[in-house]
Amino acid sequence: MKVRLPKHREFLIKFADDYPLEAQAWEELNQIVKDYCKDGKSLYTPTFIEDNEDKVKALQEKYEFTYEIIEK
Repeated sequence: MKVRLPKHREFLIKFADDYPLEAQAWEELNQIVKDYCKDGKSLYTPTFIEDNEDKVKALQEKYEFTYEIIEK
């Protein structure tokens, strides 16, 4: 039997060691996900990255983290 699993992409977010606002930044990042899920979508929606990248970039400027998009 063959099974074709769809590829899944994720944001990989990294903060500098001992970054003082990391907890606050994670709260805001998690809020992006919660708001997205309220619309009946999920992290596994194929357009999750495209739909939220601008919001993540805005928080990146505010909290100075780095991110990359990885495929799993």
